[in-house]
Amino acid sequence: MNFVRTISVGLALTTVVFGPGFFGPSFFGPSHAIAAGANNPNGIWLTEAGDAKIRISRCGGGICGTVVWLKEPIDPATGKLQVDDKNENPALHHRRIVGLSLFIGMKTVAPNKWSGRIYNADDGKTYDSNVTLQEPGKLEVQGCVGILCGSETWSRSTLP
Repeated sequence: MNFVRTISVGLALTTVVFGPGFFGPSFFGPSHAIAAGANNPNGIWLTEAGDAKIRISRCGGGICGTVVWLKEPIDPATGKLQVDDKNENPALHHRRIVGLSLFIGMKTVAPNKWSGRIYNADDGKTYDSNVTLQEPGKLEVQGCVGILCGSETWSRSTLP
C-alpha cells in the first residue's frame, strides 16, 4: 500500500503523493467518466501517479470518493488482497482497500470546490482536505496537516 504510505509522508513534507499500489480491480462495472461532463466531478479519476482510481459521485450535498481500482491489488508482504490493516480501529483491519470510502463529509464550499476530510489507509488516520474541479478533466486533491498542505492533480479516466 505505497499509495497510502506516501500520503502520510507527503503530508508531513507538505506534498500529498499518491504512490504505487493503492488501487486495484474494479467491482463497480463500466465507467461513466466521459459522460460526466467537464464541470461535473462524477466519474472515475486516475491519481497523478497513474496507479489508483477513485469513483467520485455526488452524495448528501457534497461528494463521495470510493476506491475502485488498484494497480497492485495484492499486498506483496502477505500475498493477499490489500486491506485496511493500518486503521486505528482493529475491528476494521479486514476491510478491502478496493471499495473503501476515502472522502468524509466532503461538502460544497464554492462552485466546483468541496471541503471535508480524506482517509489515509496507510496510517489509518484522516486529514483535512479540499477537492477542486479545475480545467476540464482535472481534479485537484489537497491534503492538510494543520496549515501545511500539499496537492496532486487527478485526471478523468475509465475503468480497465
